[in-house]
Amino acid sequence: MKDSIVLYPSPGIGHLVSMVELGRLILKHYPSFSITILITPPPSNTGSTGPYITRISTATPSISFHHLPAVLISPDSITSPHHEALIIEVARRNNPNVHQALLTISQTSTIRAFIIDMFCTAAHDVAAFFNIPIYYFYTSGATTLCVNLYFPTIHKNTTKSFKDLGSTIFDIPGTPPIPVQDMGKPIQDRNDEVYQRILEIFTRMPESNGILINTFESLEPRAIKALSAGLCIPDRPTPPIYCVGPLIAADDRTGGEHGTKHKCLTWLDSQPSRSVVFLCFGSLGLFSAAQLKEIAVGLEKSGQRFLWVVRNPPTEDKSWRNLAPPEPDLDDLLPQGFVERTKDQGLIVKLWAPQMEVLNRESVGGFVTHCGWNSVLEAVRAGVPMVAWPLYAEQRLNRIFLVEEMKLAMPMNQSEDGFVSAAEVEKRVRELMESDEGKTLREQTLALKDAAVAAISERGSSQAAFCKVAELWTSPS
Repeated sequence: MKDSIVLYPSPGIGHLVSMVELGRLILKHYPSFSITILITPPPSNTGSTGPYITRISTATPSISFHHLPAVLISPDSITSPHHEALIIEVARRNNPNVHQALLTISQTSTIRAFIIDMFCTAAHDVAAFFNIPIYYFYTSGATTLCVNLYFPTIHKNTTKSFKDLGSTIFDIPGTPPIPVQDMGKPIQDRNDEVYQRILEIFTRMPESNGILINTFESLEPRAIKALSAGLCIPDRPTPPIYCVGPLIAADDRTGGEHGTKHKCLTWLDSQPSRSVVFLCFGSLGLFSAAQLKEIAVGLEKSGQRFLWVVRNPPTEDKSWRNLAPPEPDLDDLLPQGFVERTKDQGLIVKLWAPQMEVLNRESVGGFVTHCGWNSVLEAVRAGVPMVAWPLYAEQRLNRIFLVEEMKLAMPMNQSEDGFVSAAEVEKRVRELMESDEGKTLREQTLALKDAAVAAISERGSSQAAFCKVAELWTSPS
């Protein structure tokens, strides 16, 4: 029977792309393996993954996609306001479908490893039933993993919700000091169902056979050292840690005609070297109408060239999650006359831009980002410094690490409710593109760009870590 690795990402293009890149890495070194990726229909619509999956299937036939049946959940049945609640509940209800998928695959293959996303932790029980080694692929960085693995310890040491801890600063192994409010909105309230679910995830993660992380040693040395020393799980053994990144897609990850050149790339190619600041905030990054206007005013006043991806504001109607994102009306959303006044200064793209291709353009000199980990790695690989503007999930943690630990970004200062003024946008964009601090960030990012290439080279640290874990999959049972 053929040897197989089964990958199980959570819904969402970012998690899927990372898992595909892991699958490609496995096949590069072990082409005899077959890779099956379990696809869960997403509970919300952030754009179709169909064209991307079709393209990967054509380019890499050894990767197959097993589409699990849809799990229908009414958004009104989820009491938590956090998007993570829906993702985790889908994974929990998916266990019978995952069981059937592994049973089907095992009839023609020997499953050497089952590699899951953290939000798919419920599948632990399915892997145990089949006695299949289970691993995590942690799609964020090592420093956030330090925080998350230490989370159960913090939980044991206090009976209060984080939101009631005032100005508490957490001292967590492998990380700089972390203000309690930056631990992430989903875990601020101890009574929220997401708090309990995330606590369960990081209580069970140490039971796995190992954790693969999408990072590399020279990007997060202190965090990786703490994890490897077992400092983040003080009361039980830490599973083996394998830093195998940066794993990022080199090609267009979403829809559109493959092989065609996006209009923004043509525009970028006509701009001077390192002169354009790129603003893009991920598939779930939405701003209020008031915030969009502030960004517009700040960009115009900064005088800097810009490429800005604009999406519609969120709506109170939860049914939006199941609809394709509508195209924004720029004249309605942005200040009167803005598009016309800035036509020689910048370019606005609706809904989506090919981010990796944009970041690698010679004309791009800075990146205003929501601090999603894929975006961070793409900026590092391109050598582009950042302004950190976190919006959701673990992104407030990533801002701390990018600014204080890695020295790759400057922070976008936000009010308590997350709002950013036009003056702050103007200030930070100018500083990134013109100041000595911006120059220093650029030099540091370029140095890490070279380190990222070295890590995944033939004798690099990430390559060595991958080979170490892969040997376990190839050894006789």
